[in-house]
Parts: sequence; structure tokens; C-alpha cells
Amino acid sequence: MKKRFMFVVLLLMFFTLLVGCGTESSSSSSSDKGMKLVEEGKFTFAASGEYAPFSVTDGNGKMTGFDIDVANAVAEHLGLEPSQKKFKFAGIVEGVKTGRFDAAVASHTVTDERKEQVAFSTPYYYSGPHIFVRPDSDIQSMDDLSGKEVAVSKGSTYAKISSEATDNVIQYDSDVTALEALSNGKHDAVITDFVTGQEAIGNGLKVEGRKAIGTSEQAIAVAKDNTELLEKINEALEKMREDGTLKEISEKYIGKDITTKPE
Repeated sequence: MKKRFMFVVLLLMFFTLLVGCGTESSSSSSSDKGMKLVEEGKFTFAASGEYAPFSVTDGNGKMTGFDIDVANAVAEHLGLEPSQKKFKFAGIVEGVKTGRFDAAVASHTVTDERKEQVAFSTPYYYSGPHIFVRPDSDIQSMDDLSGKEVAVSKGSTYAKISSEATDNVIQYDSDVTALEALSNGKHDAVITDFVTGQEAIGNGLKVEGRKAIGTSEQAIAVAKDNTELLEKINEALEKMREDGTLKEISEKYIGKDITTKPE
């Protein structure tokens, strides 16, 4: 009788443990609200850290800038801890696609080619590529780039734009290093974002903008199957538009609001 009593007690303890474990697991998965995350409780995002004023790296390896503040604000709205990862721009989309990062908050222009690899949020700012040259250059437009040497950043949309005008396209790891090379007498032109070029001019580089090539939408990229995370990011961006957070971040780093779609 005693043995049977002990067996019943042990059996009850076993089922209690099972129920407890099941409850803990359920609570853990629901804490991130169905989002697929690289690390539980964290919003792991990638940026290049080489694209002033959108992302720059300080002496301690920490990134700051427009994109970083946007990512941190999105993480706060998601109830997650921001976890920044510095990565070469050309490999960020692949990193998101393969699950290395939850998202790319790295000024990616929305293109059909990239949409085949990842899903994009609603745009968080609008800009556009410009031609930058040295002040003594006679280059004014895309037509003038025929046969010229044009420098761009690897993995950017600017490489494709440049290749439509010339076969001589030089690729750098970042837009800033391309602009520095131009200022130092290398190449004939650089095609990059207008804001980035203006930032370089403000920092003393001897370049100037000539022709605007168009407008573009920049958005946050996530893996295609991470639909719940994308939905939450879009909700966060919408709230940040409504409460003025996006505008405030833009004015902090750019000096004006570039988060509203141009008319």
C-alpha cells in the first residue's frame, strides 16, 4: 500500500513538472508576440557604420546616426532591446535573408531586385542619388559621364545607375571613402545619396553636387517569412510618424525633415 502511495505521489510530481515546463515555454514564445528573432528579447539590426550621417562608428566600435536612432526607436516600440551589428553594406541583405540579423536598418533603397531577396517596411525616409564631382569639373549630367570613371559604394543601387552611363565603375566599401577619393583627385565623379554628399562637403571634402538623378525610398528590410516582425515594424514606424519621432530624428541629423514623401 505504501509503495502504491509513493508511486502516485511521484506520478503527480512528474505531471506537475510537465505542466510547469509547458507553461514556461508558452510564456517565452508569447513574450516576443510571434516574431522570429535572432535572440529572444532583442531587436538585432545591421548597419554599415560607414555612411554618415546615417550610421557612423566611434572609437569604441559603437554606431550612431540617423539609421541607428530609428532602429533604437523601433526596438522600443516593439518592447525589445536594440542590438546593433556593424556589417559591410554589400552583405547586409544576405545576412537578413539567411537569418543572421532580424532586420537591416541601413538606408537600403527599395528596389525590385532587393524585393526578391527580402521584404521591406514602409519607407522611413526619402532621398535620391546625385552626381558629385570636384569643383573644377565640367561634368553636369548623366550624359557627361560617358567614358568617365565613376566611384560608388559596393552593393548600392548607385553601381547600376552608373553602369548605365559608363563601363568604368569603381566600387568602394562605403560612399564616404568614394567621396574622399574623389576629393583627393581620384576618379571623375561619385554617385551617392544627396544627404551623404552634403555631409561630406560640410566635413571639408572638396566636392560639389551637380545633377539630381531621381528620388528613392529607404526602408527597413526583414526576412520574407518574418511577417509578424514586419507588421510590428510598420506599426512602430506609423506611430513614430504620428508622434513626430521620425521628424525629430531627421532634423537632428539632417537639419530638415526627409521622412515625408515629396509631393
